[in-house]
This record gives sequence, C-alpha cells and structure tokens, in this order.
Amino acid sequence: MDTIRNILTLNPGRSLFFEPLGLNRNNAPAVLIPIFGFLLVFGMLMLTEGSVAAAFFTFLIFALVLVTIYKVEYSFYVLIFLVLFFDQFGIPGFEPFTYTTDYFKNLKENRYLPYSSAGVFNPIELHFILMALVWFFTLPIKKEYKFQPIPVWGSFSLFLITFNYAFVSGIRTGEFLVALWEVRALFYLCFLFLFVPQIIQTKKQINILLWISVAAITLKALQAIHRYMILGFSTAGFETLTNHEDPVFTSTIFILALGCFVFGVKGKQKWWLLLLCIPLAFGFYVGLRRAAYAGLIISIAAFFVLLPMLEQRFLIKRSIPYLLLLLVYVGVFWNYPNTSFSGPVNLIKSGIVEPDKETNTQDYYSNLYRDFEDYNLAVTVQRSPVLGIGFGNKYDMPLKLANISFPLRDYIPHNEIFWYLVKTGSVGFLMFWIFFNAFAFKGASTLHRLKDPFAKAVCAMITIAVINQMVVSYFDLQLTYYRNMIYLGTLMGLLPTLIAIANKEEEEQHETEQSNNEDEDV
Repeated sequence: MDTIRNILTLNPGRSLFFEPLGLNRNNAPAVLIPIFGFLLVFGMLMLTEGSVAAAFFTFLIFALVLVTIYKVEYSFYVLIFLVLFFDQFGIPGFEPFTYTTDYFKNLKENRYLPYSSAGVFNPIELHFILMALVWFFTLPIKKEYKFQPIPVWGSFSLFLITFNYAFVSGIRTGEFLVALWEVRALFYLCFLFLFVPQIIQTKKQINILLWISVAAITLKALQAIHRYMILGFSTAGFETLTNHEDPVFTSTIFILALGCFVFGVKGKQKWWLLLLCIPLAFGFYVGLRRAAYAGLIISIAAFFVLLPMLEQRFLIKRSIPYLLLLLVYVGVFWNYPNTSFSGPVNLIKSGIVEPDKETNTQDYYSNLYRDFEDYNLAVTVQRSPVLGIGFGNKYDMPLKLANISFPLRDYIPHNEIFWYLVKTGSVGFLMFWIFFNAFAFKGASTLHRLKDPFAKAVCAMITIAVINQMVVSYFDLQLTYYRNMIYLGTLMGLLPTLIAIANKEEEEQHETEQSNNEDEDV
C-alpha cells in the first residue's frame, strides 16, 4: 500500500492536504479509500437509475484496481480464476450465471452496464491494460527488478510478424470486425507469453497460480456433475454438459498429477491432486468431447516420451494393471450400445471408425460436416498458397455447409489448424509450427535440467499443454477461444521462470562441487 500512501500524502513526513482532518500518511488510505469507493458506487447508482448490478460491478472494479496497485501478481491470479470459472459461450439447454454474467462480452454488449458505443473492449482487455500500466509505472519505484528473458524469442518474433501481416492484409479486403474476432484470442496468448514471466518469477508464485487454476477447473467439473445429477444421473440427450474447452483444461491437470506421482513430489500437493482427479475425471466424461479424448491420449503418450528412461520404466511397471483393465473395458464395450458405461469408448470409436448413419446419426453428420469443411479449406488455400487470404475473409464453399448456430461459420471452420494455413499461407503456417515446436523442445530440454520434482511436473504439464492444444484444435474450434489461449499463454509464460530455477539449481550444484573439491585438496 506504499504507492497509494505516497499518492495520497505526497510527502513522506506529513500529509499535505489531510492534516487538518486529523489524518496522516498511515491512516489516510484506510479512511479515504472506503469513502472514495462509496462515492463511486453511489454515483453509479445515480447514473444508472438504481441499477444494483452496475453498482456492484463498479465496486468490484474499484477493488480490483486497488489489488493491482498493491500486487500485480495478485490481480493476475484473479484474472486467471475468472477466465477459467466463467463461460465464453453458452451451453445449449443451460443458462448458468457463469455465462449470463457476460464476462467475456464487450462492455457495450454487457446487459448489466449502461450502453456506450465506446465500449468496444471487454473486461479481460481492460484488465490486461490495467496490469500492464501498473507494472510499467511501478518499475522505477522497485529497488531491484529482474527482467525475465523470453525463450525462443526468434521463432516467436517470426510467428508474430507473419500473424500480424495476415491480420493487416486481411482487413484491407475483408471485414475488420470479423478479423478482430478471429485474432483476438491469439493476441491474448502473445501478450501473456511476454507478460507472465515479468510478474510470476518464483516457485511460490507458480504454485499459487497453478492451485488457483486447479480450483477453478475443479469447480467447473463440479458444475457439470451437478447438471448430470439433476438430469437423473444421465446426460438426457444433451451434446455436452460443459463448455467445449473445459475437458481440455482438465487434461492438463491430469498430466500435472501424473507428473507429481512419477517424479515423486513430496507433501500434500500430490495427494490433493490425485484426490481431485476423481471429480475432474467425471467432469471430463460428461463433457462428451471427442477432441478432448484425442488430446488426452496424445498427451499421455507425449508425457511418456518426455520422461528419462528410469522414470519410463517406473511408469510402465505401475501402469500395467491399469492398462490391462483399460483394454478389457474397451474390448467389452467396443460394440456395445451407447450408455453411461460405454460412452467414453463410443466417443473414441467414433473418432477412429466412421460412425454408422443409423445407430450414431449425430456423430455421422458431425464427421461429414467436418469433411466438407476440410475440402472447402483445401480449395481455398489454392487461392493464395504462400501468404494466405488474410483474417476477415471468408473461405470458399464449393460444398455447401449446413446452417449451424455460429455467426462466423463462413470465416472459422472446426479445423483451426487448416484455418490458420488458409489465413496465413504456407509462410505463416511454417512460422506457426516453428514457434510452437521450438517452445516444446525448449520445455523438454528444461525438464531434463530441473532437479526439483514439483518444478519438473509443472514443466511437463506446460510442454504437453501445447501438444494437447494443437491436437484438440485440429478437431475443434479452440485457437479462437479466449479461455483456451489465455490459459495456454499463461502456462507458456511460466517456462522462463522454470528455466531460471534450472539455472539456479545448476549454479548451486556447481558451487557445491567446487566447495567439495577444495575440501578434498585441503
């Protein structure tokens, strides 16, 4: 609170304005901040003719500003929890408060706030701006500050250049607002990749951030389980009981828990994670997302490949009984009708074997729709194979698609890997893969350098989160979802801190070895 005190008092010795009121630099903030907050809320009530919701949100914003000024990382913890807890898109058949709060909508679209044509930003973007400004302007106040270097900055720069080129070239011939909707989430990822390393720089901060993420993801799983219960312990014909992205987040927690188990993390963290895997697994199931199953399978395979040989042997020995049980389960229910018990097998099967039109109509037409999209994208890429058609432009539709409830259907297909190729061309597509592959390789090399078990588990989680996201994005709309890219950008932003931890461990080991050698010489 020193910054606030300095602003209010302007003089370290005595207050310039508030001394006649009996206030000093120590008690002025405690008295004036509540008064200012009350006046702000009262003013909003008057302005909105008594809207309690608008006044409440004004109070929350005021409190958030204070938290940000006090500790930027605390404000970031709040952001991550809100992003993971609230819903960007609605779930057909449900209207939870986590969606109706309109957290992801632009301010002018928020039903709780007075309309303003200038409200083209959403709360997330305003939060980003607030944190960035506070961080920047408080740098001179800090006596010591360590700038955290960004890994694979060369490939990241090339990715950013080609990405921005596709945006600028696209809006010249396409729709500006559509282009903005297409790139918004990826811009969030880029911002967080640069910003997170500057505010999360210790193992303790990583620990807090991850547990906040685990808490929010677990709450979403419990929310889905509650829906399953009120529907009579069934999905009642609904396509999903969660958002599309929630099972994707859950997969990363599974990898974190598996890493804690394999690397031998001590203490309560490992057991809490393993315990939470029970509701998380149930929430993952009722998500009913085939893409999430594909991502999880590839993630587990990638985790095994990342492990040193000793840990690979340990994992094989411990997992043999579970693998045998899994094979029996899959074999028994492979040709079984779709029920609660056979649901996961049927989801996996529909992604491998072409679904039968008569018995699995929904998945059959879903696959057919995606096949039509992929063909249209293959035709479109021939229009501009090198530099792409740019964001904000429609892709060609020689094969007409069914009307679905998605306003950007003509611009964004389900397969967002092919989408990125069409929009940025072969040059942008190459830079995209160079960046994410370079990051994954950097994460893998850092994992083998780390000594701390928890840091190793986190590093494995971060590296595999990238792989998981790419797999899911091949099947589903994921690269343009705000929640996905904010979460992934946050995880990727933790790698520089883990690299710093690895460097410190190696320095300490070198100093220890040097000291031992000196003792032996003596």
